[in-house]
Amino acid sequence: MAQLWGGRFTKETDQMVYDFNASITFDKRLFHQDIEGSIAHVIMLAKQGILTEAEKSSILDGLLGIREDVDAGRLEIDNKCEDIHSFVEANLIERIGEAGKKLHTGRSRNDQVALDMRLYTRLQVIQVDELLKGLLEVILSTMKENLETYMPGFTHLQKAQPITLAHHYGAYFEMFKRDRQRMADIYKRMNYCPLGAGALAGTTYPLDREYTAELMGFYGPTLNSMDSVADRDYLIEFLSALSTVMMHLSRFSEEIIIWNSNEYQFVEIDDAYSTGSSIMPQKKNPDIAELVRGKTGRVYGALVSLLTTMKGIPLAYNKDMQEDKEMAFDAIDTVKDCLVLFTGMLRTMKFKKERMAASAMNGFTNATDAADYLVGKGVPFRDAHGIIGRLVLYCIEKNTSIDALTLEELKSISDKFEEDIYDAVSLKTCVEKRLTTGAPGPEAMKRVIEINKSYLQEDAIYEMMPK
Repeated sequence: MAQLWGGRFTKETDQMVYDFNASITFDKRLFHQDIEGSIAHVIMLAKQGILTEAEKSSILDGLLGIREDVDAGRLEIDNKCEDIHSFVEANLIERIGEAGKKLHTGRSRNDQVALDMRLYTRLQVIQVDELLKGLLEVILSTMKENLETYMPGFTHLQKAQPITLAHHYGAYFEMFKRDRQRMADIYKRMNYCPLGAGALAGTTYPLDREYTAELMGFYGPTLNSMDSVADRDYLIEFLSALSTVMMHLSRFSEEIIIWNSNEYQFVEIDDAYSTGSSIMPQKKNPDIAELVRGKTGRVYGALVSLLTTMKGIPLAYNKDMQEDKEMAFDAIDTVKDCLVLFTGMLRTMKFKKERMAASAMNGFTNATDAADYLVGKGVPFRDAHGIIGRLVLYCIEKNTSIDALTLEELKSISDKFEEDIYDAVSLKTCVEKRLTTGAPGPEAMKRVIEINKSYLQEDAIYEMMPK
């Protein structure tokens, strides 16, 4: 059993205890980060005169060879090792001999794993941000193409006022844009290097932590060695942000599921993102949207699990913190998969525009505009509200809509109605006259689309990318 300790012990660890303690089955995911951190550490040790140039070259050659062999499939990560760190170090010593035993000079597994997890999380933040940007590009494209695709807007799942598909999608653009802003926030706060903190109290070796941080694209070193090894705030923040991403995806999925139903028939989901029924041949199920909605709880679970793990841990490192990985890895994978599939589903989805417009017409979504029409004729709004309420009740009894009534019928409710009422309550008018920033009118939407287009063309949100 390859391990980095044992001199103080007089007998072997019980196999079940060893297996329970080991993390290689899941932390092998950190292999590339472990190699990256070790390379930077060795370069710094040589710069400080702690290693000779010959030792540095030998160790670097060994590390690069291990990475190359694992990537090529010539070397398999051995699950008999306790963790990924012991796997790398054991292989290094086997390859280059005594010089390999100096790799761990000036560091502990505590700051080593803190570094690996931070490097890994930083990469995932960047990748999730890129996937969010891809989703935003699809949403913006749909917005551009549907400035005059009329549909009902809802409150309480009741038809409320007419809007456009561009406007509805624009709401999700804002949500996912905020998600990207959270990614940038997390990156900026977490991008400090814990390597050199040692087990908890630093080291007596003359390390250059600023140089190590620079080599790996960090803004600088962390400033307290105890916090360096005990901090998982950045991962909690990331899981919280991922939970919000999933909440937004789940809300959007719920709407697509509703729009796809027989009762609504607003959308046609592409065959590539649907499944059928084993018994009912007519079925075309929105499984991707349903799975995205369902997997949201899985990501929430990872966040709550880590919060619960961390809430009672005294300073500094404790073995409990090994529990930061498995569910975090699963949550990250889940969110990335959901973003890829959801983006593909949106990109290929077709809209039944006539059905959407008819639904807006049949739900009295123009009732507010009818009330505003009466206000324009000198009727106080509260009275206008009551008049239109009676008008809607009349329409319900007659199974018709406001714009389908004759002028005579309208005048029987209020003598303020004139021929121009029909234009005032048309879907086109109801939407187009809403021109304030953030409203669904096409001119207002065009301004927002230009703002969003410029936003997506901005440079990378990260001030420093890893070299």
